[in-house]
Amino acid sequence: QVQLVESGGTLVQAGGSLRLSCAASGLTFRPYAMGWFRQIPGNEREFVATITPSSSTTYYADSVKGRFTIARDIAKNTIYLQMNSLRPEDTAVYYCAAALRTLASVRPTNRELYDYWGQGTQVTVSS
Repeated sequence: QVQLVESGGTLVQAGGSLRLSCAASGLTFRPYAMGWFRQIPGNEREFVATITPSSSTTYYADSVKGRFTIARDIAKNTIYLQMNSLRPEDTAVYYCAAALRTLASVRPTNRELYDYWGQGTQVTVSS
């Protein structure tokens, strides 16, 4: 049974920082990519950041570039999302996801690429 478990979400003031963690278990193959998505009430789940197994390629949503950083600890099967300069519009449930393989014509930023999802962790940024 594959499980992705997020942690680290909490209430934080605007301008503050948080680090989210996602621990993966039950994977029999190294994933092609692991990433973070978020969902704001009333909106579709949107891409935030992703990283390839080699950690040589990262992708970020325009809205978080320069503020968020994704990292991976292969030995721990864990990814992190360091979030700095948080804004109220960053308030969302943040989900960890794993993609087992790449697909032709499907970008790593596309949520349809991902096979497994965590339950999410709530991040609330107060103004």
